[in-house]
Amino acid sequence: MRDDRAWSGFAEISFKGNRKAYFSYTSLNLRPGLDVIVEADQGKDLGKVTAVGVIAERKCSSSNGGCATPAPEQKVLRIAHSKDIGKSQALRKDEDRVRIEARKLVAKHQLNMKVTDAEWQFDRNRLILYFTAEKRVDFRQLVRDLASKFKARIQLKQIGVRDEAALLGGVGRCGRELCCSTWLPELKPISLQLAKSQGLSLNPSQISGCCGRLMCCLMYEHRTYVEARRRFPREGLKIRTGKGLERVITIDIWNDTVLLRDDEGTRRTLTLEQLEIEVAQ
Repeated sequence: MRDDRAWSGFAEISFKGNRKAYFSYTSLNLRPGLDVIVEADQGKDLGKVTAVGVIAERKCSSSNGGCATPAPEQKVLRIAHSKDIGKSQALRKDEDRVRIEARKLVAKHQLNMKVTDAEWQFDRNRLILYFTAEKRVDFRQLVRDLASKFKARIQLKQIGVRDEAALLGGVGRCGRELCCSTWLPELKPISLQLAKSQGLSLNPSQISGCCGRLMCCLMYEHRTYVEARRRFPREGLKIRTGKGLERVITIDIWNDTVLLRDDEGTRRTLTLEQLEIEVAQ
């Protein structure tokens, strides 16, 4: 295995929202938390170092889209100066105005789309507008009007409602900041089966997040539930115990108990250990 020095020219850089990219660098002493100027599409951008060396390379390899390792094509140019950071902060403030103006143009063209956020590239050569839409939108004329108004190359990027929540952030029903906007590396599909396997209410209002989709945290303990349930008989299964044939009604993995019912409707609760002894006799 290579040591960190072998990968010292590899860095993960984060930008506004949850956008991240990977860059190579030379003759720079980078560490997480530093603001840097990087090469961008026909220009330059400012981002923050979130990982370097082997850690950055592993995160890159495990990302959805993969990446070119160990030497990405684009490079970190230099460490950002205080005036660069000041300029970036001014651009972040201006993005509120841009979003409002973009929404006015969308309304003017009567397009069925919602502009969620805006992001200036550091050199103002490019403007990214994030939007959500239920159907395909013909925004060719809108792009021309936006380019004319903001004097920059326009990139309209359609995102889903889960991506929108990750971009804007918020507070979940647990009282903490949304996982998708703080630390969750990627958004994986969440199915209703995850809630069923954990015995949770299937009421959408109780298992849905701010985005209106099933909460990402449903998958956090799913494996624990699956492994715990393997020790128990399947619900609905008929098994022969000391009292004859009985059907498994419910199981309780927390209290290690099983609820049984015989053909006459009589119910009783046994611990898993007691059940195993009766079945073995």
